[in-house]
Amino acid sequence: MLKQVGTLYQSSDLIWAWTGRTIRGRYQQSVLGWLWAVVQPIVTVAIFTLIFTRFVPVDTGDVPYILFSYVAVTPWTFLATSLADMSNSLVMNMDLVTKIYFPREALPIAAMLARLLDFAIAVVLLFAMIFYYQTPLTAASLLYLPAILAIQVLLLIGLGFALAALNVFFRDVQPLLTLGLQLWFYLSPIIYPVSLVPEHLRTLYSLNPMVGILEAYRSVLLHGEPPNIYLAISAVISIVFFFGGYWFFKRVEFQFADIV
Repeated sequence: MLKQVGTLYQSSDLIWAWTGRTIRGRYQQSVLGWLWAVVQPIVTVAIFTLIFTRFVPVDTGDVPYILFSYVAVTPWTFLATSLADMSNSLVMNMDLVTKIYFPREALPIAAMLARLLDFAIAVVLLFAMIFYYQTPLTAASLLYLPAILAIQVLLLIGLGFALAALNVFFRDVQPLLTLGLQLWFYLSPIIYPVSLVPEHLRTLYSLNPMVGILEAYRSVLLHGEPPNIYLAISAVISIVFFFGGYWFFKRVEFQFADIV
């Protein structure tokens, strides 16, 4: 596997070029352009804020609900859009897959990196909201952000590799992914805090890797505190998914050209 990772690293120019092509193709004829990176999370958070402050109040302590939810919706949107694009990355580029030799995993990675730019744009708005609501930030806690993002990226790449490979063989992957993301959304602490989960279920609940990741973002950005033990659990699970997804991808890669 180390040799395969080395080959992929040597193809970094291809990955960045394909990422740029994906970004340009997405926004080339778009009226709103880069604003689409924040439109979806803003609309989602606005609806949640209306529902969970006016009709079904959710206690988020001293943190305004709009900020509480946006901190989680932003990385969740990054996950959901990345997985959707990564799962389609091979099928949508069948001419390349069947006719040209290159590390096939470059396509899912480029799809994820294109969405990472959207995530970065949405984070700019997040920090603007944090300053607007005068939420205290500490330099020490902000140092955890790269590690949290790295854990989420490992999770995304592992799942994205597996989904992209499966989608080559089974076109049911896309509708199943849509359904799975909907269920995963409500099983993650996005619209509610972890404190609402019954204490006797929290150990099982923490096996959802997005629990530790989302809670870590909140701890660092909203409370100025280091992440709790949930992030360590998420890190272990994300690493397992990364190596498992990459192993599966490489195991079935030789069949792509014959099936797509």
